[in-house]
Amino acid sequence: MNLARTFATTGRVLSQIRHDPRTIGLLLVVPSLLIGLVAWIFTDTDVFDQIGPAMIALFPFIVMFLVTSIATLRERRSGTLERLLSMPMGRGDFLLGYALAFGLLAVAQTAIAVSFAVWVCGLDITGSIWLLFAVAVADAVLGTALGLLASAFARTEFQVVQFMPLLVLPQILLCGIFIPRDQLPPVLETISEWLPLSFAIDALQAVAADSESAEWILSKVLVIVAWIVGSIVLGSITLRRRTP
Repeated sequence: MNLARTFATTGRVLSQIRHDPRTIGLLLVVPSLLIGLVAWIFTDTDVFDQIGPAMIALFPFIVMFLVTSIATLRERRSGTLERLLSMPMGRGDFLLGYALAFGLLAVAQTAIAVSFAVWVCGLDITGSIWLLFAVAVADAVLGTALGLLASAFARTEFQVVQFMPLLVLPQILLCGIFIPRDQLPPVLETISEWLPLSFAIDALQAVAADSESAEWILSKVLVIVAWIVGSIVLGSITLRRRTP
């Protein structure tokens, strides 16, 4: 791997996105609008304070997964990846460059979503807002990493969407949004304890309620980081030069 090539890839991706207002809107605006919709639905109740931290995890995670996976797949289908890899650039340079680009976008996305949830929608946060922001960024980058992994296996945009029932929907169902995880059937509870989105939502809820120590929350973030690194490494190993 070469940092210069990685940063060049990052700059190229950010330049492309800068000229695509629809993608910018999807990345930066849509998660906040969805959070606002949930808050509006539960106006004059305390439900949003209970589920708001999970929404901060859920919507950016889904959006980052979709945008990253489709954008990376288009690089392969257009032949751009094949041309890049014919030069002295490795698969790791390519995927890490993409991860850095969308990671920076995840920071901006999370800053907007957290600010909107707390100061516009009135989400009550007892713990540190900065710690909440850090966990939310890790969660959004997790969506990016899983999107990169999905794009390494998919051949078409339709197949990328098909990966959602495999990589995303089970995590949404088992992460504790619909029912506390300790009330799930034993087998499903065990599965949920290994899913990265569960760690993100547990950490965000703990920060919001100030119910756990910073060390406990950091341990959850480290698990998310391990999933991010593992997804990028696996994606770089399995990435094909071009999709037929």
